[in-house]
Amino acid sequence: MAVTMTAPAALLGGLRSAPLSSSLKNSISSSSRSIVRYAMLQRPTAARRMKSIRCEGIRETVDKNTKKEITREEILENQETNESEKQSVFGAKPTSGSFYPRPEVERRPETGDRSLESIFAFDGAAPETINGRLAMVGIVWAAIAERMSGLTVFEQLYTQGTGLVFYVALVPLIAYASIVPMLNGESTDARSNGPFTARAERWNGRLAMLGFLALVLTEQFTHTPVFNSLF
Repeated sequence: MAVTMTAPAALLGGLRSAPLSSSLKNSISSSSRSIVRYAMLQRPTAARRMKSIRCEGIRETVDKNTKKEITREEILENQETNESEKQSVFGAKPTSGSFYPRPEVERRPETGDRSLESIFAFDGAAPETINGRLAMVGIVWAAIAERMSGLTVFEQLYTQGTGLVFYVALVPLIAYASIVPMLNGESTDARSNGPFTARAERWNGRLAMLGFLALVLTEQFTHTPVFNSLF
């Protein structure tokens, strides 16, 4: 790029002393300006191309270290051998095409319907994932905020008002980040890194949902921030 920029400048400087005709000087000068103009226009394009290459390289590295491909054959095998997949929590046997419960191969984003209606169904991939993540964030937020403000969760949301603003902003953000991979045919089971597995997330999310519900109910009866009294 430096050579491209300096060469036309040197060429224009040499034209002043060179014994060339006026028309030839004008022609060379015009060509030099065109080269400079083209080089300036190509700089943003090259920068964007380099940025795209870097982003793709990071994405490929992350995918290689964390992503696991889940095949239809693996799902069908688990569906046949896993006892928990042979009946729902209500004891009903999964039936193909039913509203609930659906077989694993039909409710998974990798092999089933990827529409929002399917993903947000009672046995879909989205509800537990999103609610669990919100509950985990909520427990951490409650512990820090109650210690700092001395207010219960209800008071932070509706009395003070600040917590409600953060809550309204956080819910769509976590929901969007959770839904996009599912729409692309990727469930939480397709990602893992060290101890951060889908199973660990599910159990932590379930415990967080129960814990957050217990926290709100306890504070409604005691009118005292639980985390502020514990620490």
